[in-house]
Amino acid sequence: MAIPTAQVQKARELQRRHVEPPILVLPNAWDAASARVFEAAGFPAVATTSAGIAYARGYPDGAFIPPGEMIDVIGRIATAVDVPVTADIEHGYGGSVDEVVHTVEQVMAAGAVGINLEDAVPGLAGRLEATGLQAEKVRAIRDLAAATGLPIVINARTDVYLAALGEPAGRFDETVARALAYRAAGADCIFVPGVRDAATIARLVRAIGAPLNILAGPGSPDVAGLQQLGVARVSVGSGPMRATLALVQRMATALAAGTFDAITADSLPYDEANRLMAESAQRIARSRRPAPRDVH
Repeated sequence: MAIPTAQVQKARELQRRHVEPPILVLPNAWDAASARVFEAAGFPAVATTSAGIAYARGYPDGAFIPPGEMIDVIGRIATAVDVPVTADIEHGYGGSVDEVVHTVEQVMAAGAVGINLEDAVPGLAGRLEATGLQAEKVRAIRDLAAATGLPIVINARTDVYLAALGEPAGRFDETVARALAYRAAGADCIFVPGVRDAATIARLVRAIGAPLNILAGPGSPDVAGLQQLGVARVSVGSGPMRATLALVQRMATALAAGTFDAITADSLPYDEANRLMAESAQRIARSRRPAPRDVH
């Protein structure tokens, strides 16, 4: 697989932002339009949301979307923006190491420079992948990155807290054990969704000793608070997409009642929306041009 130099540079930039201050605040996009809005707001990188992409394509979250559809959207997002894009690939759309590596190869080819890989097994509520097997997947992805020359950023997610597995008293130790195994296998960052209290977050930062990603939600510290605790990366998951759905729901209710204010009161001006998409269209057009041939 031939990796463009620009893509390698984006991967290195994303890596750097995990180890240097300030905290990396990642908005999660579900299509090219939302990605362009986030880019235009000044974010240095954009993540995708698997749930948001699935909803937009008519599927529930939880690996119900066909992998090809997910990767198609990831590619469109990566092409539409100039900033690095890290892709949420859920469980990797495969149970075996080889299947997950194949997924990552396609994601790399689509233009992403980071991945989010979770250890929750789709379709089996409350079950996580065996730590050893999940670490093997991370190691195989790191080997793929070395072989291709693309230093893809691996964000290894463990769902111990999010799924409320086991007794509460044992969740911290289980999370740390998994985090250390994934880190040793080559993960750049450890993602622990479901943790919101500052004391536990601070303990995780100290115990894991690697860049930590926290999922923002009700009750979690703000960005400044997370940075003070030592968190390297904060993401918002499907929150923006679900907030957008709630807005559409309010507009639908108002429209059904015969009023238009909910639609016209705070919409993005037509010319501004067109300008945002015109820039992405130019990038998409450039990406489709054949590479110039060497003349000897």
